[in-house]
Amino acid sequence: MGHRLKDNITSRYVEAANKLASKHARHKVIAYVESYEDVFFWRTVLSRFETPNRYFEVMLPSRMAHLERGKKAAISNLLDGVGQDMIACVDADYDYLMQGASPGSRILLDNPYVFHTFAYAIENLQCYAPSLHNVAVAVVLNDHSIFDFNDFLRQYSEAIYPLFIWNIWYYRSTHYGEFTMTDFNHIIETGDINIDHPEIALERLRKKVGRAVENMRRKNPDARESYQQVKEDMKRLGVNAHNTYLYIQGHQLFDHIVLPLLERVCSRLLREREREIGRQARHNMQYQTEMSSYKNSVGDVKSMLKRNMGYAFSPQYEQIVEALNAAWPATSPAPLYSNNP
Repeated sequence: MGHRLKDNITSRYVEAANKLASKHARHKVIAYVESYEDVFFWRTVLSRFETPNRYFEVMLPSRMAHLERGKKAAISNLLDGVGQDMIACVDADYDYLMQGASPGSRILLDNPYVFHTFAYAIENLQCYAPSLHNVAVAVVLNDHSIFDFNDFLRQYSEAIYPLFIWNIWYYRSTHYGEFTMTDFNHIIETGDINIDHPEIALERLRKKVGRAVENMRRKNPDARESYQQVKEDMKRLGVNAHNTYLYIQGHQLFDHIVLPLLERVCSRLLREREREIGRQARHNMQYQTEMSSYKNSVGDVKSMLKRNMGYAFSPQYEQIVEALNAAWPATSPAPLYSNNP
């Protein structure tokens, strides 16, 4: 039990504070998130559930966790207190796929006021394949499609899928330490990807995964049936061979696969646009003016990817909306932004 009033804030406390406010004041629901970068994501999600009578305030749990961050802080310190007026919003990690096989997974699944991303993390949703061309266009303002992100991430998912199932199989077992997420991430690294010939990196990846899968089969000769059960369970949860990239560790996907790819694509598109400006300029002054204007308009790849909202068209985003809708029925289409009082 905390010694200060703010150490003991619960949904009931927030509910009482709402009742003390003016009867014309909007009802406030506090939404605690894991990190600073999560604030924007959950604000955009929760905006569609705001009404003339209700709004959400998204914040870190630092007031109660002494600046400690992460799911442990967001859930452990709030679990006994979440409710209709105070919720926790977290990354799903593997907890969603574990389906109650761990204490953290049971918390995620059983508490109706702990909401999660369904994909592994927000970073995975920011890397939603159908949106990545738009991110490149937003960065360099060049709509020339020179790389098929959809096809690459589909093939990448197909390549790692059998090993991903083994990783979940181990995490659901009592000997998960024998094949950790770190081990899995090491195998599924692609290294440098040539955007003209991505098939080279993909073929290299398939061979690494194939060797690892064969090793798993040798080590677990009696796991054929249980492996198939995990595979069927993943299918029920929306995980398949085409979208596995959305369920691997978000940091691995964002920093080691998608961001380097986007940077290479944007670099080439940038040079292409600069050459076009050079060809069209009638004299040096016009060239300098146009080039200066263009460079001032170009964005930063990482920042733009972190602000990518193309995930709003993903099935996983719809799952988030459905979960929130069970608690607060949405009364209007999803706005991108909302102003709190």
